[in-house]
Amino acid sequence: MRVTAAAIPDVKLIEPRVFGDARGFFFESWNRRALAAAGIDVDFVQDNHSRSRRGVLRGLHYQIQHPQGKLVRVVAGEVFDVAVDLRRTSPTFGQHVTATLSAENQRIFWVPPGFAHGFLVVSESADFLYKTTDYWFAEHERTLKWDDPALGIAWPLDGPPTLATKDAAGLPLATAEAFR
Repeated sequence: MRVTAAAIPDVKLIEPRVFGDARGFFFESWNRRALAAAGIDVDFVQDNHSRSRRGVLRGLHYQIQHPQGKLVRVVAGEVFDVAVDLRRTSPTFGQHVTATLSAENQRIFWVPPGFAHGFLVVSESADFLYKTTDYWFAEHERTLKWDDPALGIAWPLDGPPTLATKDAAGLPLATAEAFR
């Protein structure tokens, strides 16, 4: 398992060792000992699975209380994944990192607590799996405006995305609640 720091060092890109042959493949998608040695020493409390069609943009979500770290991956299809640093005391506050995650490349993205997270489906559909370090609390969930010019995210869109009502109503960075 190879773990590398993204442009924002607390965010990590994980590339598992894949063992394949004529039967298919095998890899460890989570190994507590290996990832703890790479600086991701967390307890997960919940696993989530979403399926979305092409052009669906989910995010940018975060919980202002009970912040969640997320270990995310795609098991079918491909997404453009984004993490935005919302820690006001961080030198990278308001900056983002992106990764292409797909069933083919089998990459895994670690998004630590204190970040907003979202993704855009760029294949016909995508099955997206993620582990979280805290439970979901609807009353603490917040949404950052996905197309806020202050963020400068270059989403690979072919037209307007399909958004949930809460995602369309996200707040810009200038007025969004952030972490200390």
